Amino acid sequence: GQTIFKSKLTDLSQKFDSQDYLKTNYAFDSGTVAEDEILKFNLKNLFETFSSGVRGDVLRNTGPGPTVYQLLSACEAFREIIASDHLQQNPQEVKKWLRKEPGAYDWSPAMHGRRRRPISKGQSRRLLKWDANQPHPPGPAQVPPVDCVLTLLALECACHDVDAYRAAGRGLVSLLKPGGHLVTAVALHTQHYMVGAKKFFGLHLEKETVEKALQEAGCQVLRCRNTPVSYSEAHCINEGICFVVARKSPGA
Repeated sequence: GQTIFKSKLTDLSQKFDSQDYLKTNYAFDSGTVAEDEILKFNLKNLFETFSSGVRGDVLRNTGPGPTVYQLLSACEAFREIIASDHLQQNPQEVKKWLRKEPGAYDWSPAMHGRRRRPISKGQSRRLLKWDANQPHPPGPAQVPPVDCVLTLLALECACHDVDAYRAAGRGLVSLLKPGGHLVTAVALHTQHYMVGAKKFFGLHLEKETVEKALQEAGCQVLRCRNTPVSYSEAHCINEGICFVVARKSPGA
């Protein structure tokens, strides 16, 4: 099973186009209503999470894809942000934005008047390769336990079955300090998603499966919010989104 999945991950790496993904899901007001509503749902919950006590020195953002919107609130609550993704083209896309290079994606509609400086200066950002189906990042990427792990709409795309999802959850929790927080959003009941004209696998997850996986990994679920809004059928087949904040138990 692991060998088969590795070949699928290689296939994903070869076929996934970061710009197509951004144009599909983050076209803002010029795009579809559903995708815009999901972005607003996540931005609202992220702002509430990072302005109400989830903060610290280091946040690890795993599987961010080519996006930066998830860091708009986090960058004001953490001194250092470490981003890690298993597709090499995604960090390259983010670096273009950080460096204000020509052709970089325009995230200004998501910033709602926030300054760009807190993300692009004054913080360390290490853009690392990491496979979500391994319990830890590879050798050189090892870091001390962090205060928060953030992963949005990623594991259901990277994990090939529920057992792999549970294992990935345990791996993420192992990166946390005792008492640290895991913040995640999951597209529920996913079948597949589109990036441009290419179709990719999506793992079918129930809300209860997500919560149970975090609890079995040693976390207390502090908050789980749902929205019935689903992606446009042309872009993704799923049913709703859940946003979860969990805390690693002191003894875990």
